[in-house]
Amino acid sequence: MRNELLEKYEKLKDIISGFNSAIVAYSGGLDSAFLLYAVVDTLGAENVSAVTADSPSYPRSELEKAQEFAWSLGLGERHRIIKTEELDDPNYAKNPVDRCFFCKQELYGKLSDPSLFDGHDVIFDGFNADDVGDFRPGRKAAEKYNVRSPLFEAGLGKADLRELASHFGLEVWDKPQMACLASRIPYGSPVTKEKLAQVEKAEEYLRSLGFMQLRVRHHDRLARIELPLADIKKVYNQELQRKIADEFRKLGFVWVTLDLAGFRSGSMNEAIKRSDEDV
Repeated sequence: MRNELLEKYEKLKDIISGFNSAIVAYSGGLDSAFLLYAVVDTLGAENVSAVTADSPSYPRSELEKAQEFAWSLGLGERHRIIKTEELDDPNYAKNPVDRCFFCKQELYGKLSDPSLFDGHDVIFDGFNADDVGDFRPGRKAAEKYNVRSPLFEAGLGKADLRELASHFGLEVWDKPQMACLASRIPYGSPVTKEKLAQVEKAEEYLRSLGFMQLRVRHHDRLARIELPLADIKKVYNQELQRKIADEFRKLGFVWVTLDLAGFRSGSMNEAIKRSDEDV
């Protein structure tokens, strides 16, 4: 383990130790999972609550994994799963470019409600140093509710988190990047439970075939599959292509395409950048 990285971890613990108790906004992804580990390591499980937001935009399989990891840290009932109703907010459902703000506002608003969560000094989220250059409207909601981002404050990026998680023997160290299912729907196209269910089932099917890092982008009747460039050649098999197309059509898609540019986290934001360039 690099000394520089261990120093960053100690800085992270110093930031966390400035509080006696904390709520961790915990999705189960690498970022929030490692943060949860660090907060428990610093404050003790008895002073930490992990909260996972459950909604149609959150895959069932991820919820189960999040529960397992939280329990492995000794949190037990201190891992709480709450229902969030962002889909009931028309500002979210119409899917504007700042959709994430309304989602995070729903979550942080509940975490800040003393009638639901009381007796905690701070709310932490998993925003990290590599997230700075990306389009993140949810940050405004974090600022509104005074949510702290200790991974970012300690200068820890995604590769750092993977290395540290591996060093500490955490099973999440090689977990593929995840984002909410609504991120698969182009801005301006309404987010519905039906679309989210289609995406979730389509991605589950691809994982059952052995693909791990992937996205299925929902363009109404067309599904656009994103895979790492190294995996694209695996689909150059007529029998496999037929199986994928048949399964996706059962889910309601008419056309099934493979994006030759490969997997890109946040690829829907490319349309925003292109629009800005055209102005």
